Amino acid sequence: MFKKLLPTLVVSLLVLGPIFYFSQISDRLRTSLPIFHSLNSREWGTNETIQENKQATEALPTACSPRKKFVFIKTHKTGSCTAAVIVRRYAIYHNLTVLYPAVASGPNMLAWPFQPAEEDYIHTPDEQYDAIVNHMRYNKIWLRSKFPADTAYFSIIREPTGHLKTAMNYYSLPKLMKIKSKNPVQTFLQDPWKYKDLSEAYFDFCNMTWDGTRNHQAFDLGYPTKAADDMERARKYIGELEADFTTMLILEHLDESLVLLRRLMCWEVRDVLYDVAPKNSRNYSYKKYVPTAEELANLRRWKAVDYLLYDTFNASLWRKIAAQGPDFYNELRYFKEVNKRVSTYCHDRKKGEPNLTVVASKWNSEFQVDSYICMLIKSPVSPLMKYIRKDTPDGRKGYDILPPRSNMKAIIQGQPTFKYTIERKKYLESKAHRKRKRKRTGI
Repeated sequence: MFKKLLPTLVVSLLVLGPIFYFSQISDRLRTSLPIFHSLNSREWGTNETIQENKQATEALPTACSPRKKFVFIKTHKTGSCTAAVIVRRYAIYHNLTVLYPAVASGPNMLAWPFQPAEEDYIHTPDEQYDAIVNHMRYNKIWLRSKFPADTAYFSIIREPTGHLKTAMNYYSLPKLMKIKSKNPVQTFLQDPWKYKDLSEAYFDFCNMTWDGTRNHQAFDLGYPTKAADDMERARKYIGELEADFTTMLILEHLDESLVLLRRLMCWEVRDVLYDVAPKNSRNYSYKKYVPTAEELANLRRWKAVDYLLYDTFNASLWRKIAAQGPDFYNELRYFKEVNKRVSTYCHDRKKGEPNLTVVASKWNSEFQVDSYICMLIKSPVSPLMKYIRKDTPDGRKGYDILPPRSNMKAIIQGQPTFKYTIERKKYLESKAHRKRKRKRTGI
């Protein structure tokens, strides 16, 4: 009897064995990341995947709760517009009380390079605030007077070489330094110290010196221009920043930075999605220039504080990621896929098209992406303030903070600097009036 059944058993094992093996492999793959449908589908994941991810989500610890009090220091020329859209969107989603500028028009600067004056921002009746999402220079004492001790602080910085190139272009620094070559970065890096007296800009209205070529990022984070050569002071200050800040986003590792931010803030995956299309990206002739080893060595000495800042927080980023465990990289792969698909959907979405459903995963609950969410994700940074301001009356017309780019233009033209746009407007009107008068009188 057994001999008669033996051939049948062998055939069964040969057929069913591989099926069982590949079934096991499939199960393992399914539990690591959600399986996405094709681009034509508007829901990600099969019913089985949804169920598995719901079980995984239920198994996660629920000890942490979202941190909804934070200060985002929006630095200049660091990719901060992308990060600012994220934090402003979070403030809108969660109806946070934001400390924002009194005047709605203009560049929405809270304060720079001085600390905010009482008349420059909207006050709440109880002087209680949840967040800051506008440009301002980091001022620990002032911020601690407005926010509780458990407030999270974070910002964004970038590798100093790229920062120098974009700052050179944006602020017209070659004109300030009277560099007329086709590649001003190359010319400057051959001997930065040659231009020291020309690269420093003095804002007379607030008695502040700033150098767009030197330690601009450290300056935005509160370090004084005049202490550029005091490395002992720089090390102490940056050590304090590292202790004060929850994390620092690094532009060159933006996805890793955002996944870490999400975890440290106990936010949802949807809270840190961003539009993959660059915001405020500009083209200029020397954008892709790669400095020589000698030029980079000069830059590292010239921008010593910015390099110390970058190296410190770059190392800190990877230490914090390592502390998260190997699961971090599973989430990172998942985040990149979700972010890409949401961004594609939002850019390709047509009127009346069904919402996109992102199924639950180990790192997020199920959520929908509709036209409103797409609008917030794709929006330039400034228009989002109207959703934060809501029905707040506009402040004194013309008393929006004059951006540094405008004051740099004034310095290049040999004109005084001002705090408010209305002050510069009045100055220019007066200057034009005097010119017309001289022309009429012939004097």
